[in-house]
Amino acid sequence: MYSPVNQPRFPTDHFINRDLSLLQFQRRVLAQAADPSVPLLERLRFLCIVSSNLDEFFEIRVSGIKEQIRLGSRSAGNDGLTPGELFERVSREVHQIIAEQYSLLNDDILPALEKEGIIFLRRTLWTEAQREWVHDYFVQEVMPVLTPIGLDPAHPFPRVLNKSLNFAVELEGRDAFGRDSGAAIVQAPRALPRVIRLPREICDHDYSFVFLSSILHAHVGELFTGMRVLGCYQFRVTRNSDLFVDEEEVKDLRASLKGELQQRHFGDAVRLEVADNCSEEMANFLLQHFRLTRADLYQTPGIVNLVRLMQVPDWVQRPDLNYAPFLPGLPKALDKRRDIFEAIRRQDILLHHPFQSFTPVIDLLRSAADDPQVVAIKMTVYRTGTDSVLMEHLVRAAQKGKEVTVVLELMARFDEEANISWANRLEEVGVHVTYGVFGYKTHAKLLMLVRREDSGLRRYVHLGTGNYHPRTTRFYTDFGLLTCNEEIGEDVAEVFKQLTGLGKASTLRHLWQAPFALQAQVVAAINAEAEAARAGRKSRIIAKMNALLEPETIEALYAASQAGVPIDLVVRGACALRPGVPGLSENIRVRSVIGRFLEHHRIFHFHADGEDKVYLSSADWMDRNFFRRIEVAFPVLDPRLKRRVIKEGLRPYLGDNCQAWEMLDDGRYRRKAPRGVSRSAQRILLGELSANA
Repeated sequence: MYSPVNQPRFPTDHFINRDLSLLQFQRRVLAQAADPSVPLLERLRFLCIVSSNLDEFFEIRVSGIKEQIRLGSRSAGNDGLTPGELFERVSREVHQIIAEQYSLLNDDILPALEKEGIIFLRRTLWTEAQREWVHDYFVQEVMPVLTPIGLDPAHPFPRVLNKSLNFAVELEGRDAFGRDSGAAIVQAPRALPRVIRLPREICDHDYSFVFLSSILHAHVGELFTGMRVLGCYQFRVTRNSDLFVDEEEVKDLRASLKGELQQRHFGDAVRLEVADNCSEEMANFLLQHFRLTRADLYQTPGIVNLVRLMQVPDWVQRPDLNYAPFLPGLPKALDKRRDIFEAIRRQDILLHHPFQSFTPVIDLLRSAADDPQVVAIKMTVYRTGTDSVLMEHLVRAAQKGKEVTVVLELMARFDEEANISWANRLEEVGVHVTYGVFGYKTHAKLLMLVRREDSGLRRYVHLGTGNYHPRTTRFYTDFGLLTCNEEIGEDVAEVFKQLTGLGKASTLRHLWQAPFALQAQVVAAINAEAEAARAGRKSRIIAKMNALLEPETIEALYAASQAGVPIDLVVRGACALRPGVPGLSENIRVRSVIGRFLEHHRIFHFHADGEDKVYLSSADWMDRNFFRRIEVAFPVLDPRLKRRVIKEGLRPYLGDNCQAWEMLDDGRYRRKAPRGVSRSAQRILLGELSANA
């Protein structure tokens, strides 16, 4: 199929490719695993995070590139790269990253763990007692659930689940029926643990582990009685996991999505990982079966799924090898007041996670469920997890007769099944469950309570930059605002009306809302700073986000830079903007901060002729957030809280010289080296805001 080349709207040398920028982010995460100042078990965790991130990168990003190539597309992106050119560069970069990752694991992290008494035993090093224990484990726990499949006309190649562990076995000889196909596949059920701890009494170290792959390698011959095993090779296939629901065909989104989820595990293959001992013949056979090329083959000197090591830091009880624990703090406004409604009536309350606790949000919903004066609860849910205390409070509120409405985003990637399950549970108790607006993901984080008081009905609102997910609030940096400001409450009520009903969008007083106005209002605020600079007035833009990709916003930032506006951007992940280019962006600095916590809050600060406008948001400056999602950016109106956002959410990150990386104009990054006093934004905030302080 032929596709003409589309001309990008803006000069291609203005932009860094999104996918190549994402891979630069993986390099920064990998650098945390290489950093000897990071606790050892946390270094192992960072190494696993890189593998998890790359899995999703292949499932979504690489699968999209390969689909464009399959359709014959030659359309270039904003950066000028065609799909074919991009795939070549992505493949080359990922191969390098994975080679560095395994080198770091095998040559640095595993030897360091062994010195600490944490060892992953190779088969060649097992003692006789360990061999006996492993054999008993294989016979009792592993062998009964395995189904070896010999490949012949009556036994075709089995369906291989996405990211599952499998073994390709080369055999010699004939079986009881005279068959001699020479090959078999053994699939490791997901119920089996991939890492097994050996009993202390048969080991010389405190923590001795073996891999399931080592156990199966050692005893695979017992699955093929009378046959000679010539080789046994781990392999793993990553598949396209993007979901597609046709807007023209769908009648019931939840039912349609359930059907799609069943096929997610069997999408088109996009990557094949094999152990580096795999024979050339078997590697080629697997590539041919999965319709992949050599560029899609990743040979690993070790287990093919490092994500499985993520559990090890939780199993090993060595506090000295982990980050020091801390107790999240509470704002002074909530320290001694038992009535959270009274506290919010007195003043707006800002929560800064994970340094401050998410408990006030849970307490607010718990109080609402129990308070007879609360008559209605409305909430958006994007990600909340399979076990959520917030959802349980909503269930209890509905059981107590309150009007509960939940806008549940069924298309939250990789959380679809959990959200469908919650939809069923909520509907069973009478909650009004809607799925927002088809074609637009509901990503805004909104909670509104309507309470009957002496003065009439009053709205209490929580707006956040992060998900209503109590677990991730312990690891993600986010802001949350509790307020009963009447005008903000009216804006939030209007957004809920759009999400559950029908009608034209109304002009909101304070919130900037996507997909109607958020991008235009961001660009207008940038342009206003540029106008101020041209007029000789003071100007300033500071923004923090996860990703910066939308081309018109980037062009507006370039224009503001050329007008003389000082611009500081803290962008954790992908950034398409080129900073520091003479004549284009010499007044723009971009940095990324990678540390103990995942930087997640979005903060937009404009000088605005001394007004210092500060907005918090769930939205990155990306096309999807601006035009294909329902998002809000909300202002911090209280001057005291506005100063806090700048002091806590921006200044420490601009001054960080320990965990900050400066972006160069070619898309690469250079780590900041401490000169004089070391300053880590996350450590500073822990010291100032946690209860330990």
